[in-house]
Amino acid sequence: MSDPSMERSTMTKADIVEKVYEKIGFSKKEASELVELVFSQLKDVLCNGDKVKISGFGNFVVREKKSRVGRNPQTGDQITISARRVLTFRPSQVLKAMLNGEDPTQVKED
Repeated sequence: MSDPSMERSTMTKADIVEKVYEKIGFSKKEASELVELVFSQLKDVLCNGDKVKISGFGNFVVREKKSRVGRNPQTGDQITISARRVLTFRPSQVLKAMLNGEDPTQVKED
């Protein structure tokens, strides 16, 4: 049997809306519109290929990957993997410190 205390939870967009609603006192509709606006702006910037830097949190970066030759893992046949854009996230030093139970005030941010 799995230990329920060891299960991880997932934060959803609805959870973020709820937190904004609770902390700021907007109506739920206003909180939802604000969260949607923030995510919409993030998506627009990333779709344009630009970087998003959130101080104390991290950087979202779009990288271009060239097409390359790979192998089908089931058959071993060579295949061409098409060029594509990938999104990467690099956590800030502050976030890394917090995740590791360290004092984030002792970290020098880039």
